[in-house]
Amino acid sequence: MKIRLVDSGVFTPVEDIQMTLTPPASGFYWLDADVDDLAELQPLFSLHDLAVEDCLSEEEQRPKLEIYENHYFIVVNSIRFDDEEIFLRALNVFLGRHFIITVTKQKIHELRSVKPLLWEDEVSTPDRFLYLLIDLVTDNYFTVGDRIEARIEKLEEDILMHTKKSHLSEIIGLRSEILWLKKVLGPQKEVINTLNKKDLRLIDDQLQKYFSDIYENAVKISETFETYRDLMGNLREAYQSSIANRANEIMRVFTAITTIFIPLTLITGIYGMNFTNMPELDWKYSYYVVLGIMISAGALMFYLFRKKDWI
Repeated sequence: MKIRLVDSGVFTPVEDIQMTLTPPASGFYWLDADVDDLAELQPLFSLHDLAVEDCLSEEEQRPKLEIYENHYFIVVNSIRFDDEEIFLRALNVFLGRHFIITVTKQKIHELRSVKPLLWEDEVSTPDRFLYLLIDLVTDNYFTVGDRIEARIEKLEEDILMHTKKSHLSEIIGLRSEILWLKKVLGPQKEVINTLNKKDLRLIDDQLQKYFSDIYENAVKISETFETYRDLMGNLREAYQSSIANRANEIMRVFTAITTIFIPLTLITGIYGMNFTNMPELDWKYSYYVVLGIMISAGALMFYLFRKKDWI
């Protein structure tokens, strides 16, 4: 666990956790903890049992805002896109009057990215910290959305250029991830809307209005993923159409080849009959003449088919 006094964006390490129980003369305390530290933090800051239980739970937590007597408990989902797979990681935040506690099970990029913003904006209040952190989490969805869009475009190009059976599993997998994200974005959007509209004593009234911008971004993200879902449906139709066209092309080639061999089969069938009175059988050039006729007929039909763009 890392403890810092944040005053005008300047970080000062704190060694004694007991100091954080008393409001500083200026600034606030940021306690960056993991779930194992909750056993120590809960009695010190009177963290609610249900909130701590949610942090420790192995089940996926729904984004939410819980209001308790001396602190708020906020859960939002940070998003990552690694190795063509989407991950959601819960970011648990305890917001107090003079402190903010962030609790995570895995490393979350936004907690590192928020540090220069705190210094740049000369942040001295925990509610301002919360605003910047949630803003970063929301903006990161746009970054992931851009990568998903690029993946959809590449998949569409691959399908149009050379369709493979593996493309169907990619379409189904990506569509499932998009639907999953769409489902998660709903509750997170409502949490941000609550931070914007509800009367919250631990968040400054002037700052609370800024959450409306984050809410608008969350709405845009939700609409974007709705569009991606529709695109995946179109992509699946394109895949099925491409497979059908490819099958038609193969059948057309097979049909043309079969048609070319029909007259050749007729000729060989005629001369395969074992009749005695067949004058060509006694002519020494008959084999070469018949063979030439077969080759010429086949070449002529092939030429005609190519000219009509049948093969």
